[in-house]
Amino acid sequence: MTDADGRPIVAELGRPETPEETWARKDAARTARRQHQTAFNLVIALIASLGIVLFLVAVVVRPNTPVADRTVDYRQVASQAKVPGVTLAAPALPKGYSSNRADYQDKTTDGVSVWTVGFITPDKQYIGLQQGIEANATWVSNQLDQHAATGSRTIAGTKWTVYDRRAEGDDAGNQAYSLVSTFGKNTIVLSGTADDSSFRTVATAVGEQLGS
Repeated sequence: MTDADGRPIVAELGRPETPEETWARKDAARTARRQHQTAFNLVIALIASLGIVLFLVAVVVRPNTPVADRTVDYRQVASQAKVPGVTLAAPALPKGYSSNRADYQDKTTDGVSVWTVGFITPDKQYIGLQQGIEANATWVSNQLDQHAATGSRTIAGTKWTVYDRRAEGDDAGNQAYSLVSTFGKNTIVLSGTADDSSFRTVATAVGEQLGS
């Protein structure tokens, strides 16, 4: 309803609204429209973002090829290292054993040159071989996290110092069981998660190669 001049009449007051009331009413309407538009834009943005994510998930190429074979020919790596006056431990192991690592480091931070091989047993357990050349007691202790020996055993005529941490469970990591022996100026540390039979196999092969 408007008056004779076309001005809206405020029902509650029974009179035309003042210019200030007209401005306030229009400002409130504009504010309400802006708030509605902002909320609407936010919903549209969220829907668009979700659509982009779903699209990327749908189109990203997923390789269906098997994991690359990481088998390392440790005996070949050892022959190519050519360390003067040193035979690197590269024992011949029975079928079913493989290696996933083989590398030589000349004079590491503790001053000892180290040959490292990672063996995977037939039952997919791990035995790491480290050969410290002219290693000292500190180097040996560091390889075993400063743990004390728990005994000794003789395997194929070679005496090995034993570090058995299998009672620690997962806390022992890849050092659940370790064997240490010296062949001339070479100290061999075998550490891993394998069973006694696998350790015996690797230790025997190392002894046959380096002890001869």
